[in-house]
Amino acid sequence: MTLSAPARNGMRTFLDTHAWMWWVTEDRRLSKKAAASIQAAIAKSGIWLPAIAIWEIAKKVEKRKLVFDRPVPQWIQEATSVAGLWIADLTISIFVESCELPQPFHGDPADQMIVATVRQHDGVLITKDRRLRKYPHVQTLW
Repeated sequence: MTLSAPARNGMRTFLDTHAWMWWVTEDRRLSKKAAASIQAAIAKSGIWLPAIAIWEIAKKVEKRKLVFDRPVPQWIQEATSVAGLWIADLTISIFVESCELPQPFHGDPADQMIVATVRQHDGVLITKDRRLRKYPHVQTLW
């Protein structure tokens, strides 16, 4: 797993948890616009994943809301080793910002950290989540 990437000009593109999962599994639920945006980001300098998305996948497996055909550590290792994917670490400033997002914002802590990560990096978030797409303080696309 790569935890940092070279500096990049322009806006970083981030994946919401479901977008990451659908991208690496080639799921048809990933919109054509999202898939094209991912490919364009990879061609420039990579696509980013907020580190909290890894926890969110493991938590869904723990709660049996998600089932894989292999052990979750193996799935995560494979899904984070995709060429062009960078992991955005959780930092103190992201933890703090996640608790200070402009209101109103719903109470899902993972979504708070995803949005704070994207905002800290002046990025755009690929997400199908309508609540995040309607939130005016983060740029999204789907």
